[in-house]
Amino acid sequence: MGYVDNIEDRTKENSNFRKVLYTGSYMQLVVMTLKPGEDIGEEVHDTVDQFFRVEEGEAKVIMNGEESILSEDMVAIVPAGTLHNVINTSESEELKLYTIYAPSNHPEGTVHATREEAMAAEEEHHH
Repeated sequence: MGYVDNIEDRTKENSNFRKVLYTGSYMQLVVMTLKPGEDIGEEVHDTVDQFFRVEEGEAKVIMNGEESILSEDMVAIVPAGTLHNVINTSESEELKLYTIYAPSNHPEGTVHATREEAMAAEEEHHH
């Protein structure tokens, strides 16, 4: 079964740190909300390319030490093997974004309400 929806609406209404919307054979669609000053955590996906699109807010994306600012409607693509982090640069606004992993990176149906919950799950499942 495929997936059809309004990604802008799903992204903006999401209040979870991470919520998997769709898991396919070779890609995964995830919405994320970062609180002011929050980041996803520095990470490397050795075999996964990752696409980010900002719907609301402003973010700093760091890839192998190179920093870029992403505002609404901007994207960043992180190639597999790249050390990266995404940081909400706002002191008062949430960052709403969606990300596509290719191939999938999280168990189907994953929902992490908070960054802390997500970090605990990463420790349990990926290490």
